[in-house]
Amino acid sequence: MKALLYGDTFPRLAADMHRSPGKWLARLVFLLGPWASFWMVEVLNQNDVFDDLYPWQVLMNLIWYYILYILLRLILGRIRRAAAAGSILCFAIGLLNHYILRFRGRILFPADIPGWRTAANVAGGFDFSFDDYIRQGLILLVCYLFLVWMCPAQPRRAKCKPIVVLLCLLSCFSYCYVFFGTAMLPGLGIYTQQWVTQANGFLLNFTVALRYSRVDKPDDYSHAQVLELMEQYPGSAGDESRQPTNLIVIMNESFADLTLFDTLDVDQDPTPFLRTLNENTVKGWMYSPVTGGGTASVEFEYLTGFSTIFQPPHTVAYQLYVEENMPSLAALSRACGYDTTAFHPYKSSGWNRPVAYDYLGFDHQLYEEDVKDPWRIRSYVSDLSDYERIYQVTEEANAQGLPAFVFNVTMQNHSGYSQGWKNLERSVRLNGSQRLADPTAEQYLALAHESDKALEQLIAHYSQVEEPTMIVLFGDHQPPLKNAFYEELYGKPLADRTTQEVLQQYAVPFFIWTNYETEAQDDLILSPNFLGTLTAQLAGLPRTGYMDFLSDLYQALPVITPVGCIAADGTYYKRDELPSDLAKLLHDYEVLNYCGMVDLFDEARPMFCLEEEP
Repeated sequence: MKALLYGDTFPRLAADMHRSPGKWLARLVFLLGPWASFWMVEVLNQNDVFDDLYPWQVLMNLIWYYILYILLRLILGRIRRAAAAGSILCFAIGLLNHYILRFRGRILFPADIPGWRTAANVAGGFDFSFDDYIRQGLILLVCYLFLVWMCPAQPRRAKCKPIVVLLCLLSCFSYCYVFFGTAMLPGLGIYTQQWVTQANGFLLNFTVALRYSRVDKPDDYSHAQVLELMEQYPGSAGDESRQPTNLIVIMNESFADLTLFDTLDVDQDPTPFLRTLNENTVKGWMYSPVTGGGTASVEFEYLTGFSTIFQPPHTVAYQLYVEENMPSLAALSRACGYDTTAFHPYKSSGWNRPVAYDYLGFDHQLYEEDVKDPWRIRSYVSDLSDYERIYQVTEEANAQGLPAFVFNVTMQNHSGYSQGWKNLERSVRLNGSQRLADPTAEQYLALAHESDKALEQLIAHYSQVEEPTMIVLFGDHQPPLKNAFYEELYGKPLADRTTQEVLQQYAVPFFIWTNYETEAQDDLILSPNFLGTLTAQLAGLPRTGYMDFLSDLYQALPVITPVGCIAADGTYYKRDELPSDLAKLLHDYEVLNYCGMVDLFDEARPMFCLEEEP
């Protein structure tokens, strides 16, 4: 203070800079580090820092980079080490994000971290070659590390004054508290980007997603509200005479019918058998909550009737929210005497499935090692071998006098589509600019054609089985093909699409087929949170009060997704554009959804769970 009053502060600083220019050069390079890292990460994020981001987005990103560098400086004690470590760490994270953006069409989210095993399981099928973004990022990294190397090394670990350390930590923790613990972000209208995920900048979008990684309680939520709805929906008795002996549910990986885009230019129909399936069949379009990935979210919606629209964006319930004895179609089937099996012909480490399936009420779980000598297409178990394992499961259960409920998630069509063509015929050809936009799309279409052929054999097999059998089949999402390919299909940039056009990329086929007489229906639309209830209804299973509520909601709002909703009259809405009557129904749904997922108190349990017979 005295030095400041006497005006000798700046002369002393100038003298110190003259005596120790290397020390001040290192400090300058260190302060440049967050800017260099931000620029490098955004290059890998396929953003132009100067054109694509607003100044406030640049500022909020830079705050996180400076926090990172300050913490590294305090931990490592040396400026050069902290600068080098910060830049290398940022490049590694940026590179990981770049590959996820390339493969999934979206950037890295917090929910991807618990799912690293799933990503590692399928990493071998992707193209990890360097592109221009990676080369530019590497150039920036090497240039910055060269500057760090040019700075003189510190002879010993620098000791910071306790007051400086305290102020630095206090500033970092204060900002984190304001960011994560207050209403600052909602107040500023800052939310996680979902469609164009690069929009906030990588680090800002990641931390914003982290801020929203918990299920919020609905406005005015109370147990009294739940109990009032429980009185309106007491549940419905089943019809045992209609219950099939075999109830088989197949969620076919990335199974889509891209002919829903009139502009698809192919030399033959990729799924001809699917189109002929009409007798004893209820079919239509299911609007998935995800596209290109996120299989477990679709599973969760189908099995529970809960909707991802009420979850923070890009979180996965299997990893965060599933608890023991959570209501599900599997638990309902088991309560009705079915022997319940979950089957996924791949590694069990994906999406925390062993724990989730156990909590959701499955008696048995089967994975890749339970498929003996399978026929593989590329590196994955084919649909053909997958279905042959289902035949064994139902035969074994029926031989013991038990009805079988099987929930199967296939693997054959999983991305990426730049793998070799092992055991895969080049059966469907794209024409013109569509092939140029994404040559790997032809491999996907060939896989869909193989799925269609396996489906024909599946139906043929159960057509000859004496036991009444119901098969529910739906895709989990459309494939993660390149944005350029979808822009060719739409004939416009993806950012220019309407809500109706965006939802088109979320539509996948579904059907419910029986080997006994069933009234045929066509062109139904729904989202997976309703499909489980429709399954129970057509299978003659008893329905809980919650399922009856979903049946009523379906009559008014048959499609509910995070991207948009479709009303019974065919009108497309974003969630915040719903008319008051539909908004009220959606609020009631949110109340029941929160109760069943997060706050299932004893008095409300009968509305969600069917008591198992002794």
